[in-house]
Amino acid sequence: MRVLLLVSFCLVLFNCEDKQSKAKTKDIKTEVATKKDTTPKRQYPYLDKDNVMDFFLEFEPLHKENKVRIVTSVGDIDIQLYDKTKFHRANFIFLAKQKAFDNTQFHRVVKNFIIQGGNTDNVNVAAKRRKIGHYLLPTDTNRGFTHKRGVISMPSSDIENPHKLASPYEFFITQQDAFHLDGDYTVFGEVIKGMDIVDNINSVDVDEADWPLQNIYIETVKILD
Repeated sequence: MRVLLLVSFCLVLFNCEDKQSKAKTKDIKTEVATKKDTTPKRQYPYLDKDNVMDFFLEFEPLHKENKVRIVTSVGDIDIQLYDKTKFHRANFIFLAKQKAFDNTQFHRVVKNFIIQGGNTDNVNVAAKRRKIGHYLLPTDTNRGFTHKRGVISMPSSDIENPHKLASPYEFFITQQDAFHLDGDYTVFGEVIKGMDIVDNINSVDVDEADWPLQNIYIETVKILD
């Protein structure tokens, strides 16, 4: 009789432990599923030559910001972006929101001409941009804007590029009038504050490839309005 009672007690104890174990396993699975569900989903498509213009057609009316601050390691440059060059404005706002300019550099400085920014050898920035997409923008040069002192414009890509399609991740600011660039590159804004910073950057020592001897970083691009 005692043996029977002992066996019965063990069976009850085993069943209780088994139920508790299953309950814990279920809780763990539920917790894992909950964690997976909270993973943020991608809010935009991978951008390429086939979808980029359609994407910015939809993005541009919903994102009308047109004032930004380029925060550099030597001071701030405030930019008014032009509404007329809507694809280039939208592209700049989009990339600023994606933090695509963070930790890049002014990598080309040509005396009494331009300062060019957006490039970097930072592998983390390169990885971030690969996730955003690989695309170029067509020129938009018939809006009445010229390459006067203090405008921001977009250089063409380094690839073989007869139509001078623009590299979306880079830009240059004119330190002096450069009207010979008109018609080839898209002016999409102008400096409204911080031309002294542009002048200071333009005066730094550079190597034979026009890269500043002391790195000048773009820490971030803030959207002001």
